[in-house]
Amino acid sequence: QVQLVESGGGSVQSGGSLRLSCAHSGYTYSEYCMAWFRQVPGKEREGVAALDNEGHTMYAASVKGRFTISQDNAKNTIYLQMSSLKPEDSAMYYCAADLSEGCFAWREQDEYDYWSQGTQVTVSS
Repeated sequence: QVQLVESGGGSVQSGGSLRLSCAHSGYTYSEYCMAWFRQVPGKEREGVAALDNEGHTMYAASVKGRFTISQDNAKNTIYLQMSSLKPEDSAMYYCAADLSEGCFAWREQDEYDYWSQGTQVTVSS
């Protein structure tokens, strides 16, 4: 059983930065996709960024150039560095793991087997 424990959310002013962390219990799968999603009340959960076992990264157009997904295998941790934050980035953020294949359909929630508990990010104008 894989567990994802997220941390790093909070409140920041527009233009500021935050880093989210997602520590996982460790896996040795040859193919995987780790992703960050976000959700605001009343809206669908949205894929923000993803990273596969080969180190390829993908981003939603709305965050490209501002957010960076990365991983530290020694610490079993995935990060989402968020810069130049905007009020519309405010949401509950989740990390997710698909341990059966790479990030071919990274935006599809149903592809992911494991989810973190979520952390709130609030950006004020």
